[in-house]
Amino acid sequence: MKSIKFLSLVVAAFMSLSTLKAQTADEVVNKHLEAIGGKDNWKKITSMVQSGSMTVQGAEVQVVSTVLHGKGFRNEITLMGMTGYQILTPTEGWNFMPFSGQTAPEAVTADDLKQGQDQLDAHGSLVDYEAKGHKVELLGKEDVDGTQCFKLKITLKSGSVQTHFIDPASYYIVKSVSTRSANGQEMELSTTFTNYQKLPEGIVIPMSISLPLGPGFNADYTVEKVEINKAVDESLFKPAK
Repeated sequence: MKSIKFLSLVVAAFMSLSTLKAQTADEVVNKHLEAIGGKDNWKKITSMVQSGSMTVQGAEVQVVSTVLHGKGFRNEITLMGMTGYQILTPTEGWNFMPFSGQTAPEAVTADDLKQGQDQLDAHGSLVDYEAKGHKVELLGKEDVDGTQCFKLKITLKSGSVQTHFIDPASYYIVKSVSTRSANGQEMELSTTFTNYQKLPEGIVIPMSISLPLGPGFNADYTVEKVEINKAVDESLFKPAK
């Protein structure tokens, strides 16, 4: 009986190992891309403008994010009657946050410019990731709110690292953890995604996002409007004079 039980354990372990080996990083990436509308639909995107809102410490914040693929990113924030922005291009970037006491735009550091380059990618880092110089590893599974999600580590060409947690039922990203440097220290920032919806262009995006505003502090952001392939004037990616 003992030998039969031992043999059963060996067979079970072998089957488990075979199943793990059968699931590769590329298979998870491909199923994820299929779930969010397919790589071909995402590669048709030249620009994306998202408008939404969130509440921070009782104050309503309006946010408009604009991406012109490969050329520019602008995140515009309106709070307390004042509007600030973060701008990134392939070669330059600026921050202007008047509600934080800034009186004029300030150029971003070389490190921030390098780490922020993935925000210029309207297609997402997993579309043609190898051609973009990124690396992807499947690190098995990890529990996210009771679901054993695929844990996918993406090392971007810039050196930044993202870890995506993908629901094996929907193949949507439900959580993403990134590491950023600030004031000489590494910070781990966690973002969660829910309420995925399909747009007329065929792509699927999350409409509810829990955004990290600092270590241990997130705010719930609701996407209210998405415009795909809208004409975007590149002057938007220059600081106001």
